[in-house]
Amino acid sequence: MARFDDKNLQAESNLVDKLVSINRVSKTVKGGRNMSFSALVVVGDKAGKVGFGKGKALEVQSAVQKATKAAKAKMVRVPLKEGRTLHHDVAAKYGASKLVVRSAVPGTGIIAGGALRAVFECLGVQDVVVKSQGSNNPNNMIRAAFLAFAKMNSPKTVAARRGKTVAEIIAGRDGKKADSADNGDNK
Repeated sequence: MARFDDKNLQAESNLVDKLVSINRVSKTVKGGRNMSFSALVVVGDKAGKVGFGKGKALEVQSAVQKATKAAKAKMVRVPLKEGRTLHHDVAAKYGASKLVVRSAVPGTGIIAGGALRAVFECLGVQDVVVKSQGSNNPNNMIRAAFLAFAKMNSPKTVAARRGKTVAEIIAGRDGKKADSADNGDNK
C-alpha cells in the first residue's frame, strides 16, 4: 500500500501549477458584507496532462489550495505532436469567449495572452498560436480552451476509428493519395 502512495506523491511532485486569477468577492447579508476570495488555478505535468480548478474561501491561501485540489482532480490528457505542439487547428467557444488554437512550426513559441499562456505552459506546448475573440474573462477563456482540447484528435485515434493505419491517415492529411497504385484513375 505504501508503494501506491509513493507513486501518487511522485506524480504530484511533477505537476506544475499556475495561479491565473484571484478575485475578491462579497456576499451581502443582513449584517453587512461577507468578503471572500475566489481563485482560478491551472495544473499540468508539462507532458500532455492539464487541468483547471476554482476555489473560494475566506483567505487567499485557502482558496488557492482548494482550486489546486480541484484542478488535480479534473486533469485531461491532450495529444501532442512531437511533444511540442498540437496536431491540428481547432476552434471553440464558451460563453462570449471564442478561441482559434493553431499548431505552429518549431521556434514560434507560445503566442497567447493571459490565462491561455498559463494553460499551454502547464500543458507542455512550446509552439502554438491562439487567437481569442470576444470576452477575455479568464474563466470563460480557460473553459473554451478545454473544449478545444476535447475536440483534439491524434492521427493514432483517427486511424483506429477509421480502421486504417497511421501512415494512411498522415498521407491523406498531406494531400497525397494514400494508395496511388489503386486509385481507380486508369486512363
